[in-house]
Amino acid sequence: MLHLFGGTAPFTSANIIILLRIPLELLLLSLPLQGRSHLRHQRKNSDMIQSDEERKWKTLDSTRLFDRPWLTVRRDKVQLPGGQINDEFYVLEYPDWVNVIAITEEGLFVMEKQYRHGIGQVSYEICAGVIEEGESPLDAAKRELLEETGYGEGEWEESMVICGNASTTNNFTHSFIAKGVKKVSTQHLDRTEDIEPVLMNVEQVKELLYSDSVKQALMAAPLWKFFAKEGLL
Repeated sequence: MLHLFGGTAPFTSANIIILLRIPLELLLLSLPLQGRSHLRHQRKNSDMIQSDEERKWKTLDSTRLFDRPWLTVRRDKVQLPGGQINDEFYVLEYPDWVNVIAITEEGLFVMEKQYRHGIGQVSYEICAGVIEEGESPLDAAKRELLEETGYGEGEWEESMVICGNASTTNNFTHSFIAKGVKKVSTQHLDRTEDIEPVLMNVEQVKELLYSDSVKQALMAAPLWKFFAKEGLL
């Protein structure tokens, strides 16, 4: 039990008013050495706590090094909360993206198979694309699904909003779930796209996840979340 200034009066609610008027350092003198150390440690930790706003870096200067429709490279000079200066911090700017877990009326997943030049592999994916200027994420997701697979309609909901690399990229990916979609059109691909729609059942998609066959992390994340939420794992 704590006692005030080495006396016999216990630390109770009755003497809180007295304590409020006592300077902290004077109060520390009344405590055992172990208690003083603990309180000083607690005060030091509380002094170090920062709000989210205080943790933000200040951009002192920014220069665009490369500017194309699908990618912009930016070099920032930033100041950290502790005052340190980083003269070269590089950020890759992209438009926001969408992707869609599309499930037919029969319960089949509308997957896609295509070659990805970055990793030099053909892999399975869900439908995905870029949000065009002035377009809402939902409208972009519906457009991309129709263009890439010919599937549409159904009931739509946003599942999550994630970032591929929060350290060096500035865009977000809006992930949607579309249940009860059906074939309403043919594909309308861009001249550089080569996409093969593939219908797969729950077990086949689960196997893709377990075998790490979905290489794109921004697509694997919403799939894992969907399977977990639906109790399909």
